[in-house]
Amino acid sequence: MKSILILPLIVSILISCNQNKKEETTDKNIDTETEMIPVESDGGIGDGALSLSDHFIKSIEKAHKKEEFLAHKAVSFHISIIFNGKEHLDGKVTMLTNSSKIRIDKKDGSKLIYNGENIYLCPADANDKGARFDMFTWTYFFGLPYKLSDPGTKLEMQGDRMLDNKTHSTARLTFEPGTGDAPDDWYILYTDPIAKSLQAAAYIVTFGSDGDTSKAETDPHAIHYKEFTKIDNIPFASKWEFYGWTSDNGMTDKLGEAILKDITFLESEEKLFEDPGNSKIID
Repeated sequence: MKSILILPLIVSILISCNQNKKEETTDKNIDTETEMIPVESDGGIGDGALSLSDHFIKSIEKAHKKEEFLAHKAVSFHISIIFNGKEHLDGKVTMLTNSSKIRIDKKDGSKLIYNGENIYLCPADANDKGARFDMFTWTYFFGLPYKLSDPGTKLEMQGDRMLDNKTHSTARLTFEPGTGDAPDDWYILYTDPIAKSLQAAAYIVTFGSDGDTSKAETDPHAIHYKEFTKIDNIPFASKWEFYGWTSDNGMTDKLGEAILKDITFLESEEKLFEDPGNSKIID
């Protein structure tokens, strides 16, 4: 009788030991994997892995096919911008894909040309109000997905924010002193949670502020990229909407919009960015 009772007890103990062994083995595997993927001090994961901010940038560049975009020499598009119910700009923009040269042919026949050194307004007596702002602002918005790893850029990951009733990853883009025309600008970038494409950017405009950013800081705006279309399998937003923006509430009142058409790649710049004559240089 004792023998019969002892046998089940031994079997039970053996089964229990085997289960404990399996559980310990599983736990060890998890611990080993955790140890193999340490979090780096800069927010990256794993030895030699990209930081979270670098991964954020690379994901956007991949979604917008940066390599394919830069493989083309230049790109042109027609843009019509309405702000506060008034036409701000209507014309054709042509730019090298690396943004180093830009040309704007306006509907009124005037031209703005940036040859990498100077901005030329043609004819010389054309309205020059906002010329430098127009030259660099709209082309920057167009090329933003390809500019995030430019020299002088700094990116800091932020918390998730809501956009179109979906959670989006966000990051703050700032610039080293002396970078570009407006190094005091900042952007809050929103990326699609699945596609990783750039969907929106809050920003301040400090151009012409002479280092006093207080006014710009009280009135941030946001651009919302919409109605994406593909040209040579590269996605472009054909509609931009502009809004007021606050850190707490996100986008607020709509301020304006831009419509982009006829996006076309060019493989030669020819004489597009040369001084056309009868022009003046814009400071």
